[in-house]
Amino acid sequence: MRAYVKFSPDSAPELKEIEVPTPGPGEIRIRVAACGLNFADLLMIKGTYQDTPDCPFVLGMEVAGVVDSLGEGVENFAPGDRVAVFGGQGGLAEMACFDATRAVRLPDTMDFTTAAAFQIAYGTSHVALDHRARLQPGETLLVLGAAGGVGLTAVEIGKLMGATVIACARGTDKLEAAKAAGADHLIDARTQDIRAEVKALGGADVVYDPVGGEQWEAAFRACNPEARLLPIGFASGDVPQVKTNHLLVKNLSVLGVYWGGYLAFRPDILTGSLATLMEWHGAGRLKPHVSHTYPLDQAAEGLALLRDRKSTGKVVITIQEM
Repeated sequence: MRAYVKFSPDSAPELKEIEVPTPGPGEIRIRVAACGLNFADLLMIKGTYQDTPDCPFVLGMEVAGVVDSLGEGVENFAPGDRVAVFGGQGGLAEMACFDATRAVRLPDTMDFTTAAAFQIAYGTSHVALDHRARLQPGETLLVLGAAGGVGLTAVEIGKLMGATVIACARGTDKLEAAKAAGADHLIDARTQDIRAEVKALGGADVVYDPVGGEQWEAAFRACNPEARLLPIGFASGDVPQVKTNHLLVKNLSVLGVYWGGYLAFRPDILTGSLATLMEWHGAGRLKPHVSHTYPLDQAAEGLALLRDRKSTGKVVITIQEM
């Protein structure tokens, strides 16, 4: 089978023919239809992600496809089931094996491309805003990187939860995508003063930040008392340092969010969140945005879009027709 493999820490990933994997106990094997790309894939290539596997490994954190084979002890899935899986790795391949507990059945309303783009982006934003920040109707939510894979879902979910949403992104096209997702106010990070604009709008009660760097600093200074700040990631490459005396003065809270981390200690948080999100999607309340799709032999081009921050919403690699 074909797979996009990183063979050594110093080598670039390559599309290669490798052996088809056999499912172990508790695993399912799926024929992969589509794989969503994430900024964490770029960090894995560099070896700087917190869960980077040992080489060699197949890239691709979240997939959708059809169950092909069952490992020993798997009873809650059957061959032919349509599923989405957050596997953490292994998705950029024609076949992949995953722990069955990481798989969810797909509703009939969701196609494979949408499903491959859904779990991490929507799951991260829902867990961040609902479970971590306890976002309340009427509060003001500031979303940085608001046209990216997770940022756009934060805008959409924030509106569904009743917040006033300020979207911050770079350029007119990205701001238009955020507006279409429901943003009430738009800030161009390239040309406008984020701190001044947010303060003019009454300040932020919750800050959702997948960017870091200077934008974090500007947002931090535009917070209202008792605001909650959610560091999601650091697309800018600059991990900000928090001045705890400033937290004290305004009674601010910084709440880290690593969606995948809940698998290890509170998987019920993720399953409950995904159940809510699937219900919202089935009711037509969520409209996932996939800006680009590429075939497997163009996975590098898809990753370059993320690296250069030229995509809006999600980038998905289509593996095979089903």
